[in-house]
Amino acid sequence: MSYWYYPSSGPKAVKGGIKAQSKRGDFAAHWWAQRWIAVLESFHIGARLDRGRTYARKGQVINIDIAKGRVRAQVQGSRRKPYEVTIKIKTLTKTNWRRLAKALSTQLYFLATLLAGDMPPEIETVFSDLGLSLFPKKLKDLETDCSCPDWSNPCKHIAAVFYLLGEAFDQDPFLMLKLRGLEKDELLELLAPKHPAPQQAVTEAVAPPKLVPEPLSSETAIFWHGAELPEDLFGAVRLPPINAMLPKRLGKFPFWRGSCAFLESMESIYQKAADKGLTVYLGERNYSNSHEIYPAQPRG
Repeated sequence: MSYWYYPSSGPKAVKGGIKAQSKRGDFAAHWWAQRWIAVLESFHIGARLDRGRTYARKGQVINIDIAKGRVRAQVQGSRRKPYEVTIKIKTLTKTNWRRLAKALSTQLYFLATLLAGDMPPEIETVFSDLGLSLFPKKLKDLETDCSCPDWSNPCKHIAAVFYLLGEAFDQDPFLMLKLRGLEKDELLELLAPKHPAPQQAVTEAVAPPKLVPEPLSSETAIFWHGAELPEDLFGAVRLPPINAMLPKRLGKFPFWRGSCAFLESMESIYQKAADKGLTVYLGERNYSNSHEIYPAQPRG
């Protein structure tokens, strides 16, 4: 008796897919994201974990959408049409979130740590003291589904989404809380003090100073052609001391699709744009990369 052998086919390449920022090793650096990854690894799905890591690092995941209690994603496999992945988790009720917020609000440490992009380990104790859990404890706490023909659940496509979620939670712990049922703004509102705001003193409006009109020159040539601009009209020109200052203030960017980290890409772009802009502004062809101050040149 002979058997037909069908060689395994690799996934179709994706242009602009979401790529994991970790090229090797663990997908998460912080404890809460590692705990999320541990949930996936506790399913004991064998080689599908390794293939899920490969999918996540190759950029096979096309998109990920996180909502309260639900994650939807598209993962490109070996077939033409991407597979639809759904991950559901039971959310906490509004009553339980109010109980949690009341317990967390007793210590400003929790709010300050969360706003700094960190999640204190003590937060698990707050959950457990109220009979709750931040992370799924049992397999039935999670519901996963994929449109692929693989009989295993979770499959490698679900595993790829799990790993990328771990990276996203690692960067922004509020995403983990959102998945459990509460947006960042909603949590901050619950944690905000309920004391009435003090009445603001009414200040008298200060009238703007009156500008004395500058008389026009009586000389015809100056009137029609203008005079030369002073050398210090635009003040001093300098390169910013920190590249990509605004993106850095906005924080890390989840589900980045570039080959390197988002802030690394932005730093390079900002540096090149600043050098080029200063070169054009000063009318120079060559400009050495430094942060010295240069007097602005008048434009003729």
